[in-house]
Amino acid sequence: MPHIALHIIGLGISEKAALSAEAATALQSSDRVIGWARHQKIIEPLLTCNNFTEVKKLSELQALINDASENKQSLSVLASGDPLHYGIGLWFTKKFPKEQLHFYPAVSSIQGACHKQGLALQNVTVVSLHGRPLQKIRTQLKKNRTLLILTDKNSQPQALAEECIAAGFSDSIITVHEMLGYQQEVSTSYSVRELSRLNKEFDPLHVTVMQLKGEGGVLPEFPGIPDHYYETGAAPGKGMISKREVRLVILSLMQPANGDVIWDVGAGCGGVSVELSYWNKKVNVYAIEQHAERLVYLHKNREKFGVLQNLHIVEGKAPHVFKDLPMPNKVFIGGSDGELKSLIKKAWELLPQGGCLLASGVLDSTKQQLRGIAEQLSLAQTAYVETVELSVKRGFVVNQKMDYEVKRPIELFKFTKGQQR
Repeated sequence: MPHIALHIIGLGISEKAALSAEAATALQSSDRVIGWARHQKIIEPLLTCNNFTEVKKLSELQALINDASENKQSLSVLASGDPLHYGIGLWFTKKFPKEQLHFYPAVSSIQGACHKQGLALQNVTVVSLHGRPLQKIRTQLKKNRTLLILTDKNSQPQALAEECIAAGFSDSIITVHEMLGYQQEVSTSYSVRELSRLNKEFDPLHVTVMQLKGEGGVLPEFPGIPDHYYETGAAPGKGMISKREVRLVILSLMQPANGDVIWDVGAGCGGVSVELSYWNKKVNVYAIEQHAERLVYLHKNREKFGVLQNLHIVEGKAPHVFKDLPMPNKVFIGGSDGELKSLIKKAWELLPQGGCLLASGVLDSTKQQLRGIAEQLSLAQTAYVETVELSVKRGFVVNQKMDYEVKRPIELFKFTKGQQR
């Protein structure tokens, strides 16, 4: 199929198109113009012939582009706002070679809303809930933040207000900007309590600015989530989770980075999996667990912390489920059901050079196995080995006197695939 030039033209937030000279030339010289119904009204005065094709959903776009390519038609595709800022431009960069693409920027609703309120864009966190679960907002609800939220039918301003209140930010202010750039434009600020009770349907063309105020504290602000935040079916702070002090060291050893694919084998109720996925939304964590009761609480914690997009729950027994998962570059083995050696062997074979495997040992027999594996890999010079033993005792006051609870020591082994350094 021949490659044609694809002109992706941002229309900004104006009721009438105010295009750059380059964008106007691309539009008017195209054999075919593709866009949504709203776009046609915006650019109609600039069309030189009846060459507009309406698209109703994204899935139709590829077929229309293929048809234009087969007929060797030059093509412009219209985009709302700025195509490459939470717009359709990203879709094009994943589908077509860069030399085929020509982008024409414009003012986005994000910029327009910030300018309406006098907010510096670098001080605003943009969150897209469009086509994403509402609970995702929970990962962003932190003290003194300003969020600009792109919503859909499941994340309307009233629902956002309720999430604010539930997270302890009951003093927050939410401003809804409707129909930016149109004659019907209106911007209204509400307290979250007022908004949560408001029986109003907002125009589909809106963006929401959330200025977070209040004590918060319902969800964590920094790594090292307190144990009692997790639901485990046991007393608060108890149950099948790695404890906070251990999780902090695991985070430090694993160094979750953008693009990582991490397997958490024997995830329990999700202590490590949640912590990994909560602090870096650009990692994908696969929590593998076979016990039915633990899975119930793993699902609950995934939803509670709003990590529905990048924490994937895998129900089944390792290593049998490995074949159905994307290949990892990092693996944590927190539970092995007596099959530690076989799990490490299989996971180690799948890791790329530079990948790492982290395993924990509480029982003496498990620690002994890990020490043996460390010695073998070190002797073969196929891994760089790090290990640390953690001995934790927690203090609390009983009858005006300090008392301590001593935790069982745990050993962590990190194996990095490659030559000794």
